[in-house]
Amino acid sequence: MAAGRFDALFIDFYGTVTGGDRRAVEDASRCVVEDFDLAMTADEFAVAWGRIFFAAADNPNHGRFRTLFEIECESLVDTLETLGVRGTDPLPYVRRLKDYWADPVLQPDAAEALASLQVPVCCVSNADTEDILAAIERHGLRFERVITSEDTRCYKPAPAIFEHALTAMGRSPARVVHAGDSLHADVNGAARLGIATVWVCRDGRIFDVGDARPDYKVNSLDDLGDIISGKRSPGLPGR
Repeated sequence: MAAGRFDALFIDFYGTVTGGDRRAVEDASRCVVEDFDLAMTADEFAVAWGRIFFAAADNPNHGRFRTLFEIECESLVDTLETLGVRGTDPLPYVRRLKDYWADPVLQPDAAEALASLQVPVCCVSNADTEDILAAIERHGLRFERVITSEDTRCYKPAPAIFEHALTAMGRSPARVVHAGDSLHADVNGAARLGIATVWVCRDGRIFDVGDARPDYKVNSLDDLGDIISGKRSPGLPGR
């Protein structure tokens, strides 16, 4: 067991280790707005689509499980139907997101920060397994384990995905810290099990839900080492 406050790190992938999907969502939304001559901007459509997507992703766990690709397709169709557009083929638009999932841009601080950590790291991600494994291999990253929503048939913030990661890593909640860019999925989900949380507050996130309060707030993964070792105490800047 490593000496320090925590002896393992759980970490989100998309938006935390890699860049967020803002550009891919905006590109897909721009095409939708233009193709269907919608009376709204691409940003407005992206937010509307995001609201329906997040609501859908909170429900399809276990027996009702659907992959991210399936949910994106369904939520796009549902979003357009609220705008009076019916019979849409979502595949040309959602394939833009799938291309991003397999080849996202790595955050500039990610590779060096992860390589410097002295504890095992488990990637816990709302992701389709094939896509995230392709992205990890493309960027030459190494994780002790990769736990995906598709593997566990549930999405963060559901406790089961974090429970699966705890079992896989042989850790108790008190000895793990989870880092991610979503207050709803990452902070809220991990905190439910008593796992300490780090909100990685990246610029450029289109839309999030929830107001969970993290134990730590950082702007860079470079700060994770001090949190894991106990050099940095819990608390948000200015608190």
